[in-house]
Amino acid sequence: MTGRLARIARTTRILSSVAAILLIAGCTNYYEIPIETPIKPKLDVSAFQRVLVAGFIAGGTDDVDGNLETTRLLRSQLRTKSDLRVIDTDVLPLVEVANEDKAAPQEAKTESAKTDGKTDGVTDGKEGKGESKAETRGEAPQPSSPEKAPVIKDAKDLEPYEHVFADVEYWKKIGEEYQNPLIVTGTVMFTPHQRSGIVQREEEVYDSFGRRRVVPVRTYMERKGYILQPKFIFIDGRTGTVMHSENFREEVLYNANQSTPALSSYFELMDRLIPSFLSTLSSQKIKGTRVLLQ
Repeated sequence: MTGRLARIARTTRILSSVAAILLIAGCTNYYEIPIETPIKPKLDVSAFQRVLVAGFIAGGTDDVDGNLETTRLLRSQLRTKSDLRVIDTDVLPLVEVANEDKAAPQEAKTESAKTDGKTDGVTDGKEGKGESKAETRGEAPQPSSPEKAPVIKDAKDLEPYEHVFADVEYWKKIGEEYQNPLIVTGTVMFTPHQRSGIVQREEEVYDSFGRRRVVPVRTYMERKGYILQPKFIFIDGRTGTVMHSENFREEVLYNANQSTPALSSYFELMDRLIPSFLSTLSSQKIKGTRVLLQ
């Protein structure tokens, strides 16, 4: 009984396929209809009227300022493709803020040690006074040397600064200053990259009759390019808390003898991920076509 049912089901599928083929063959005309498929945003930003692209902690090559270039590009894209009002202001000194946050506990610890030293000096009499004086002489102010900009070459170098994005009080203060906007910040790594290996490419060949053919050819090739790794963090300016974060990675490689400016490669890679960034904040439409048979 089971075998009979299986044969009937198989016969039915075959007949359906044949009917579909005959139907398509009988349709002499067909039309391509353009359609647009809306995609809902990943983040609900209906509570915000403004957006502040605050700046980024950037690293990698010195040929491109990832902080300024990313800030300018995102602000430009949001002006034309988002309903939020873009706030124009200077980028925030996030590296300095991160260093200050890191130094605050150490300063508190130093002050506590100084207080303990003074107490010991009063208790121990003359010896304590001598030690206290020695400490005072050792604490004479030294000429301050200008701070060097931190060298950030890879993801490990970024780690000591990433705690700034969890500083709720700092971001809440920024939000109050700019009327509680949606804040966009994060990190940007744009690093040079090299790779060598077997690459398949297409090559034109002509036979003895002059007929052209395109054949795949595998060759060993050294290539160089760049890797772009941004992390976009979206912060609620009303509360200072992180709403959403997203990591991206794009890579481009060129022939070793091809000279491509770093800035051109940066914009080429950013063009690939801008649609994904915008889809986080606003609804996007994917264009396509459908075939209508008649």
